[in-house]
Amino acid sequence: MSKRIALYAGSFDPYTNGHHAIVRKAAALFDEVVVMIAVNVEKRRAFDAEAMRRAIQATLEADGLNARAVIHTGLVADYCAENGIRWYVRGLRNGMDYSYEENIAQVNRRLNPEMETLYLRGDDTAISSSLVRELLAFGRDIGDYVPGSVWKTITSTRQSKYASSIRSTTL
Repeated sequence: MSKRIALYAGSFDPYTNGHHAIVRKAAALFDEVVVMIAVNVEKRRAFDAEAMRRAIQATLEADGLNARAVIHTGLVADYCAENGIRWYVRGLRNGMDYSYEENIAQVNRRLNPEMETLYLRGDDTAISSSLVRELLAFGRDIGDYVPGSVWKTITSTRQSKYASSIRSTTL
């Protein structure tokens, strides 16, 4: 029997506890979960993708999950086809997420007919990367919203546009 591998992709800018909850659920269902930082070359990231990948990998390892973190700049459907991944996991917080994700799922299915999108319900619908970035912009603590290794990466970074407010609130 072949290994059941799922992909969970996002910008993860930053990776939140909400994202991690979805990975935990997926890890219980699949032999392996690939957590992909999908880089959009048209967008400027708040946090360095490689630093975030390392923080995600540390979080996955600390929890003993059957998962690994990667970075990719191409289409998710192509990555799945090239790597023999059939399952694409998406986390849903609400009906708006479903509408958005369902459109993407239909396009992915046309690009890669072997690919199936699986929706998992988010536990804490208030958590989002954009919320975390906004809290940071106002100098607020984000410790309750991101895993420890992500928090360390964010608070130690000098390249982030949030670095000055982070330093002022953590010193």
